Amino acid sequence: MEKALYEIEQLSSSDLIAYINDCINHDFNKLVQLLYRIDVSEQKLKTILQSHPNEDAAKLIAEVIVARLAATKAARASFATNYKVEGSQTESTTQEEEDLERF
Repeated sequence: MEKALYEIEQLSSSDLIAYINDCINHDFNKLVQLLYRIDVSEQKLKTILQSHPNEDAAKLIAEVIVARLAATKAARASFATNYKVEGSQTESTTQEEEDLERF
């Protein structure tokens, strides 16, 4: 079963591990696609998996996914805060900017 990113974010740790295990066992391409969509570094993941050969791969992958989603969320929040602060400093808007906003 394919899950959207917002569904992945809502999963508990154990459910995420179970989902990853299911992908590993039944549809590895789905896991690769998920990691690509989340923008998990392939090199970082390889390094982590190679340095922990006796640990559950699904658990390690889940930790990387959670960390990447948290970093993405923090970056978006930071950008949104910076944009609001910068945007509120310009009170006067030119006619061209008003025209562009209508589109």
